[in-house]
Formats: sequence, C-alpha cells, structure tokens
Amino acid sequence: MFNPSLQLSKVQPGIGKARGSSVNGPEAQAAEYRAPNPQFPNPNPARTSAQGFTLIEILVVVVILGILAAIVVPRVMERPGEARITRVKQDLQGVMTALNMYKLDNFRYPDSSQGLEALVTKPSGQPEAPNWKGPYLDRLPKDPWNQPYLYQYPGQHGEVDVYSHGADARPGGEGDAADIGNWGD
Repeated sequence: MFNPSLQLSKVQPGIGKARGSSVNGPEAQAAEYRAPNPQFPNPNPARTSAQGFTLIEILVVVVILGILAAIVVPRVMERPGEARITRVKQDLQGVMTALNMYKLDNFRYPDSSQGLEALVTKPSGQPEAPNWKGPYLDRLPKDPWNQPYLYQYPGQHGEVDVYSHGADARPGGEGDAADIGNWGD
C-alpha cells in the first residue's frame, strides 16, 4: 500500500554512488534517489489517509448540505402535483380525440346519460349510434386520484366538457384540488 509520507529524496551528487561508477542515464538518476531517513521526519508533511477532518471542516460541509436541502426539497416536493396535473391534461386530450372520432362516425357526441362509456362499448338506447365503429378507447382512464373522468354534453364551457374535480374529488378548489377540464387553465 502506498504511504504518501514516504517521499523519495534526492541524494547529493557523489554521495551514495559506488566509487568509479560510470553509470549514466536513467539508471544513474534512479540511483540518486532513496527513501527518507525515519529519524528525520518531513518538515512539511502532506495529510495522510490516517488523519481525519477537523471539526470546522465537517461543520462547513453540514451547513452547505443544509442550505442545498433547504433550496432543493421544496422544489422537488412541488413536482408530484405538477405531474398529476400534466397527466390529467394528457388524458383529456386522448379522451377528446376519441370523442371527436365518435362524433365523426355518429354526427354527434354521446349524450350525458351515455357518458364516456360510449367510447368503449356501443351505447344502447337514445340517442342511437348507428355508425358506431369503436371502441374508440381500449378502456376509460381514471384521473391520478383514481376517480373517473366526468363528462357533460352539452357542456358549460364548450360543446362538451370532460374534466376531473382534482385531488379532493369535489367541484372547485385550488392547487391540486382545482377542477381540471378540456376548457383550458
């Protein structure tokens, strides 16, 4: 194992060489170096692996880590809410695409009583869907809070409303609990 305190020191020229030696080149240079004398410690020792950190160094590192945690943790904690809202918006786009395909085939959107289920199975009853060519969705998605998406035709915000009540599953609210719909922000 390498010990950094064992540094090679250069031998004075002419000392340590065999008399009459005519060795030149790398061999001669290597012969001029030898291990230090243990009786005379290095006056400027480098820190060795056996020595630890000082208390001040440890405290500085702890303070820096604390500052970083105070900055990063709140930002990371906001991300799950943003991710859920983004997922709702993506789900709503997919449902709206399926509803528009349904309308192209049947010349109208499914009625509120038929709901989004009309995108998965052919609706029975009125209004009829004589040209139903579905399923338009493999299955009905649920929002990130495990609630079904809500559907209203005719809609209050547009021709149709597809929406989620958010984290609290109740109308209205703010933040994660706000209603998120196909009508925009």
